[in-house]
Amino acid sequence: MNRPIPVDELDDRLPAKARLIGIDLGTKTIGLAVSDVERRLASPLTTLRRTTFQKDADALLAIFAEFEIAAIVLGLPLDLEGRDGPRAQSTRAFARNLATRTDLPLAYWDERFSTAAVLRSLIENDVSRARRAEVVDKMAAAYILQGALDRLSPKSGRRTSAKEIINFLRT
Repeated sequence: MNRPIPVDELDDRLPAKARLIGIDLGTKTIGLAVSDVERRLASPLTTLRRTTFQKDADALLAIFAEFEIAAIVLGLPLDLEGRDGPRAQSTRAFARNLATRTDLPLAYWDERFSTAAVLRSLIENDVSRARRAEVVDKMAAAYILQGALDRLSPKSGRRTSAKEIINFLRT
């Protein structure tokens, strides 16, 4: 079973060109986003409706294979003080169980305020309430993954905002 590693150590374990997947794990849905092979930009992929762990894991493993994913970035919902609450504990349990089914490296990314930041950007861009509900989870996964990607490329000094991701997706 793989143990989670710091995001900073992902580069050492990956080939030069490889995709990462970002996961926003909710109680009812799983938002997914993928990076380009150069690991510069996160793009929202899909939102899965949660069922049983077995079915969720099977769906994730199929997506990992389809997109040739090299590593997983899982959003960790810490509380406001940066500690594990019930949701973070549930996420860690999901990660432990998923690690028994795949050898892909897994890193956590602090996802505090990710959904709020995405919702704020969607509202600012005049996205309807129905459309926001449809895309928020996969957009939050993209926000989480983009944060990790930006951390992996500190030389660029560039941070991509949720607004930039939304504007990119509109083009």
